[in-house]
Amino acid sequence: MLSPLAQHVTRRPQRIALLAQIAEQGSITRAAKAAGLSYKAAWDAIDELNNLAGQPLVARSVGGKGGGGARLTLEGERLLTLYRRLEALSATVLGSVGQAEDLDRLNRLMLQTSARNQLHGEVVSITPQGHNDLIAINLPGPLPVQARITHESTERLNLAPGRNVIVLIKASWLTLHEQVPAATPNALRGRVDSVTPAEAGPAELRLTLPNGQTLCVLLPENTPLNPLPGQDLTACFAPDQVLLGSPL
Repeated sequence: MLSPLAQHVTRRPQRIALLAQIAEQGSITRAAKAAGLSYKAAWDAIDELNNLAGQPLVARSVGGKGGGGARLTLEGERLLTLYRRLEALSATVLGSVGQAEDLDRLNRLMLQTSARNQLHGEVVSITPQGHNDLIAINLPGPLPVQARITHESTERLNLAPGRNVIVLIKASWLTLHEQVPAATPNALRGRVDSVTPAEAGPAELRLTLPNGQTLCVLLPENTPLNPLPGQDLTACFAPDQVLLGSPL
């Protein structure tokens, strides 16, 4: 049985796992199944890989035996070999579970997005809702948050209970309230840390949550609230207004 550290360093990103399976299987259908993806999600991942790499990593033929043939290009083979070398190096360098967790932390720190609010959390459960999934997440504390994303996005991000995710919320999507009904989803109570007026447009408010994480909120010019530092307020946002990110 693998140690927790060995499990960490041998857990391949889903896209890399798909590349490895394409190299081995030569079939989109078989590679998708082995990598834990649906057939459509595998095609989408191949398009993303080719787009992100700037040149094709996978060459494919539609309608081949087993649902479409596929092989790695020379560039795809080169990058897969490079990843395997880095994988072996990581297993050598990371001498403890704590160091593996530090690597996860560094990956989170290097994420750049246009969303002002970037919060670290862990997936608790996934509930199908037609074409969408309702993702229940615990921020540290724990503080519960819900995100509604498409089932394809759930697959593409390889989400499952226990998986770490980055919760992304634009500052303009948050609304502030003094009191909200108890059953309201995504209602995070916090204390106003600062209010920064703007020469034009909405003022910016920083709300500190009980777990120490901070939310940035843009205040509409016509808001009836007059928030002051030290005041307790609740920030609300809809599950559809949550974007999720996860390690590749």
